[in-house]
Amino acid sequence: MSIPLLLQQRLILLAVCITAISMPFNFTAPAVALPAIGRTFGGSPMELNWVTNAFMLTFGSCLMLAGALADNYGRKRIFFGGVSAFAVLAAALPLAPSLALFDVLRAAQGLAAAAAFSGGMSALAQVFDGPGRIRAFSFVGTSFGIGLAFGPVVAGAIVEAFDWHLVFPLITVLAVISLSLASRYMRESRNPDAAGVDWPGAITFTWALGIFTYAILKAPESGWSDPLVLGLFAVALLSFVAFVMIEQHVAQPMLDLTLFRFPRFVGVQLLAAAPAYSFVVLLILLPIRFVGIEGMSEVAAGWLLIALSAPLLVLPVVAGYLTRWLSPSTLCGSGLLVCAAGLFWLSHVPVGSAATELAWPMLVIGAGISLPWGLMDGMAVSVVPKERAGMATGIFSTTRVAGEGVAIAVVTALLSAFTAGHLGNAATPDIVGAAQHLATGDLAGAAQRLPAAGHAALAEGYSAAFSTLLRVLTAITVLTAAVVFLFLDRGSVADDTDTERDDQVLDQAG
Repeated sequence: MSIPLLLQQRLILLAVCITAISMPFNFTAPAVALPAIGRTFGGSPMELNWVTNAFMLTFGSCLMLAGALADNYGRKRIFFGGVSAFAVLAAALPLAPSLALFDVLRAAQGLAAAAAFSGGMSALAQVFDGPGRIRAFSFVGTSFGIGLAFGPVVAGAIVEAFDWHLVFPLITVLAVISLSLASRYMRESRNPDAAGVDWPGAITFTWALGIFTYAILKAPESGWSDPLVLGLFAVALLSFVAFVMIEQHVAQPMLDLTLFRFPRFVGVQLLAAAPAYSFVVLLILLPIRFVGIEGMSEVAAGWLLIALSAPLLVLPVVAGYLTRWLSPSTLCGSGLLVCAAGLFWLSHVPVGSAATELAWPMLVIGAGISLPWGLMDGMAVSVVPKERAGMATGIFSTTRVAGEGVAIAVVTALLSAFTAGHLGNAATPDIVGAAQHLATGDLAGAAQRLPAAGHAALAEGYSAAFSTLLRVLTAITVLTAAVVFLFLDRGSVADDTDTERDDQVLDQAG
């Protein structure tokens, strides 16, 4: 029995939205559960950071490849395979016997998430057109908001009432629901002009981005001048140069470099990285601050984080409808300015303040980032021909996720450096070590490194460093907003191409 086309479209959208809920939950839940995971496995603060970093490394590095595979071998096939693997790996995580294997499984989850995300988003682009596509992707943005808003609360409640091991099976349940809908209602599609995957380009790009991201993540632990870190950066640079050379000589490149001639396309990619420094890093840093430094329970920290992510439940959909009257550049740029105001406000709220003093600026930050959040994905697939939606999704998602991984590593390193500066004038090994412990929420470990300082002085130094960091993030967000106002896409690359062609014709006629 066939079902109406509109209902089928909505069920496909629901399948992708459920997957979209599970991914931010998989990202934020371990941040809340990290102290409990540390108590189970042990390990240094830097080793525990890889619970998050391993997932981000593989997720961000493989999105471009996943997008190319979706265009060539079928969007439904890649989506279905990615979600299936994501579900199995989530079920396997609680069974890991060691932190090392746990991190390996998290890295494998990143591979599966890349396939699920690229396949699902590019499949969705085939179902909706025009304004309907922007509204559909705004619902996906709202779904991410649900995962972000309730992930920390649910994870905190599970950790406090039961055990952190029960967090990950919930992800498996969500994935199974998504799979049941997709298997029945999602139709297979692929790029009819695809001539196979650009494997040399795919492998070179994935290798280059992976090495670069690993170097960024390794630097806070080993130091930015460490020979290994410098060597990794050099290898990444040479690999990126090799990738550009490969892409210039293949008939069907994984990344169409000519797209970067168009300011509209570049604007969308710059927008993709904006939430990393203005919002995503707070999803990691704030739970660490609340639980490790402020002494909140996991549940209390989760509830407080709702102030940051609750606007994502509503405002992305609102932004989709507002595009009928306002341009995307106006909505996105204005949202980033609001977000910057919230960051500056939060920088004046020290450690030890009441929850309400923290909640209000967090709410402003969440409201500001919600406006571009609901528009970004739809705009990413609108700037290229429909047949290459997988490539567009891969480029945009790679920029966003890789940017988030890099942002988390850089911001953590800055917080550690700022903390060391506030703890003492000289960067002695004990001060640096104490600062690293504080940056990961380990107040007791910092006190062991500097027993004479006392918990109050350590918390005060961390608080001052956190405020300095937030002011830096404010400046970055304001600059990003200025760039967005200038370059954000107001149409499609096709429009730019037509204009460029018309100009050439006029030049020839003249």
